[in-house]
Amino acid sequence: MEYVTGKRQVVLNFSEKFCKSGVEVLDSDCFKEIWTRYVKHLYETENQTYLKVLTIFPKSKVIDYTIKLFKLLLAFDLKEVENVNPFYAQAIAQKEVLYDLVQHFYDYWRRLERYSVVLTRATKDGVEATTFIEAQTEFTDLILKLYRSVTEKLHGSKFPIYRQLPAGVNASLLIGKNEWMSKDSPYQFLAKSETIEQILIRPPFISYSDKNKRTGTYQEVFENPVDKIRTGFKATEYYCYAAKVGSALSYVYFHRDYLAHGITLCNLFEFVPLSSIKGQKPNCIYIFGCDIEGDSVFYHDKENDIYVGVAPHNSTIDYFGYMKKMLLTLYNTMMIESGNLPIHGACVQITMRNGSVKNVVIMGDSGAGKSESLEALSEMAGDNISSQLTIFDDMGTFKIENNKVMAYGTEIGAFVRLDDMTSGYAYREMDRAIFMNPDKVNSRLVVPVATYDQIMKGYHVDMYLYANNYDEECESEVEFYKNAKEAKEIFIRGARRAKGTTQETGMTESFFANPFGPVQREEKTRVIIDKVFDKLFETGVPVGVLHTRLAVPGMEHEGPQLAAKRLFELLEK
Repeated sequence: MEYVTGKRQVVLNFSEKFCKSGVEVLDSDCFKEIWTRYVKHLYETENQTYLKVLTIFPKSKVIDYTIKLFKLLLAFDLKEVENVNPFYAQAIAQKEVLYDLVQHFYDYWRRLERYSVVLTRATKDGVEATTFIEAQTEFTDLILKLYRSVTEKLHGSKFPIYRQLPAGVNASLLIGKNEWMSKDSPYQFLAKSETIEQILIRPPFISYSDKNKRTGTYQEVFENPVDKIRTGFKATEYYCYAAKVGSALSYVYFHRDYLAHGITLCNLFEFVPLSSIKGQKPNCIYIFGCDIEGDSVFYHDKENDIYVGVAPHNSTIDYFGYMKKMLLTLYNTMMIESGNLPIHGACVQITMRNGSVKNVVIMGDSGAGKSESLEALSEMAGDNISSQLTIFDDMGTFKIENNKVMAYGTEIGAFVRLDDMTSGYAYREMDRAIFMNPDKVNSRLVVPVATYDQIMKGYHVDMYLYANNYDEECESEVEFYKNAKEAKEIFIRGARRAKGTTQETGMTESFFANPFGPVQREEKTRVIIDKVFDKLFETGVPVGVLHTRLAVPGMEHEGPQLAAKRLFELLEK
């Protein structure tokens, strides 16, 4: 298909149709559909400002007449257009309103999520010799030229100021096939999906979703959920993002209606291009937006040694958190089965000005103040810290190696809650961040913070803290435990005061502050916790609590700052 439209998006298939002129754009079926939706919206909202022009034409032919008017404005001056027929003469008589109408439609177009796809086996009617990246640039220039040609004709002169806005597409995918499964595989139904080879993003990338917070955890089922979706599965409507989630190769098959979430993955999990994994079986599969009833579930396919997650296609999962957390659940379950301990927290390697290096892990559930405290540490310490490397911002893994507890990352990026960060944080990351619901409560951005090689290097844990966001008073912002038994009670309890990042309110508890794997494998996780905490205290690693007070009214910013100050004092010593 040449294009597909959705509620908030349009996907252009440049391999089927690639416009090379403004007239080709105006003649395209896609332009006609978008313009029709826009005009319908004006009639439905009874926008009298712009209806002054549209009601000049017969309502049954308003789309055809106006599109022809735009084409005439490309080729002729206003006097010549007026002479075509009386309708156009009346429209040109209100050229100021017509000018505003075109401007308004241009804004309407740019508010859509706009994507393009290019097949690695492009046809002669689409992108040919033009390279993948050049095609996106050419299309942007074409849309800008078309918009300027029409508006300048109505304006009566050239504009004194030009803004090179990303008027073409927000993101582009180069795609191809990856038939990694055998003919008799239960996953053969996925073979016709397209797998991503390259991704192009034009910042700032801003997306909106039906939800702005996540609900609940993921239940394990003991029959393969793909058995219920295999029949009737429309594989051609799905794209596959191949990712390294920690050490696991994971294939995320997402429906095109959730393209924004699928593309956002590139800022959070290491992208693996199609050419690097062709024919390779994954460790994990996640099918996001499939035709199932009920909630998202996961399953361990022991016969094929694959961890499988599925999510339904409805508004309840239209939030990036649902894509991220299932992948973490699959990976963490895999790690627990391997005898390793998933950590819901943040880990940074801090290099002091005097050359000393410390690897600090702060654990806590969503909204506990992990990222906020580390950001405050970076701001407050300034030149006293020569570098601060994020090993993981939300989820990592502890492994006992060479008689030491070592930390490994799972993600290369951070999924940051903007409400609790300093006011300048978003502006500093604007050139590479992906923004979500920026004008709503719990607005987020996803930004890369480390390379894959960095997070998988393995780091000796020098300090391990639990983020306490609820205690209003404390003797010190950092307090250490005397023995493993005392520490385990606090860490396993997983208490926090909810900050509105999920559906929870008030004081909550979750096993080991990690609903994504440990909760589903509690018995096995307890055994690993005992081994890890005994090793931490045996090797003299300080284990304690960090009082962030992030959920204490009035302390949302001062709390993490005070915690960071005390942490820095300890690191200096």
